[in-house]
Amino acid sequence: MIPRSQLEDRGIRDPRVLAAVRAVPRHSFVAPDLSPFAYEDRPLPIGFDVTISQPYIVAAMTELLHPQAWQRVLEIGTGSGYQAAVLSKLCREVYSVERVPELATQSAELLGRLGYRNVRVRTGDGFEGWPEESPFDGIVLTAAPVELPDTLVAQLARGGRLIAPVGEADRQELVLVEKNAAGSVTQKVVFPVSFVPMLPDGN
Repeated sequence: MIPRSQLEDRGIRDPRVLAAVRAVPRHSFVAPDLSPFAYEDRPLPIGFDVTISQPYIVAAMTELLHPQAWQRVLEIGTGSGYQAAVLSKLCREVYSVERVPELATQSAELLGRLGYRNVRVRTGDGFEGWPEESPFDGIVLTAAPVELPDTLVAQLARGGRLIAPVGEADRQELVLVEKNAAGSVTQKVVFPVSFVPMLPDGN
């Protein structure tokens, strides 16, 4: 169980998000030898030079997204599948793109085995998104591009939100992008973060 000190005491307030994060068995998304550390508030390696994010960051990004039960959400960077599992409890459909074929296969199989039926995973270039299924009501990036890709902003529906870590490795910030009903886009910085870099397919 993830303690209050990691979530509520650090400002996570949405009861739906708190319930979803606590309902997902994080230990199932890490290697067996790391399962004793699964509920600590830190990222853990999952291979291929990527990590599973700490519970607080997953909860904070999810809360900023304001996911609703009727929404369709795009995730860039499936990784272990943990963030997708949390989103699946809050949204109608989750589309997740992973550039590492092995991780895409592993996470798709794990999500299916655990019963997360409303998540679709495919191997691809995150910078391209999933254009044929766009627009999306929400988009979340789990790796940091140096600059926010225009292709992903274009796939955000009017009234939608996009959450992304953005910046160089030594200076990243979590950015909230909102697109209003008229299609105008605004951005604001939320807080400093540290994520693995977002790489194009094949790198």
